[in-house]
Amino acid sequence: MNKCTLFAVAAALIGSPAFAETINMKADLTGASEVPAVNTPGKGSLTATYDTASKRLSWKGTVSGLTGDATAAHFHGPAEPGKNAGVLVPAPGVKTGAFEGSATLTDDQAKALMAGQTYFNIHTAANPQGEVRGQVTK
Repeated sequence: MNKCTLFAVAAALIGSPAFAETINMKADLTGASEVPAVNTPGKGSLTATYDTASKRLSWKGTVSGLTGDATAAHFHGPAEPGKNAGVLVPAPGVKTGAFEGSATLTDDQAKALMAGQTYFNIHTAANPQGEVRGQVTK
């Protein structure tokens, strides 16, 4: 390769933008996944997409059979399955049935999400620590 070709290749590599990736994620929401486990007929599911360029997390889910109205819902972390952690991202507007939302993550939130150290849970008056929960996985 001559010097001009090497220079052109180097310039192309340096000037190329990073490519965004959209990552699909999911969580199955059950009382058995809460820590400690909760005996509930409640269950649900969550699907999410994470855009690595914009750091935008978007989610959709459904929940049914809760002991009462949802009082709060959140993404928590960083935490492995079986461990509890603080709120990372609030998920307002979660009610029985379908729900959806989105948020732009900080670097630390994105790191926990990508490492599989994030869970989603829904709280009720009867179960203020959480009634159903699921680890968010790729």
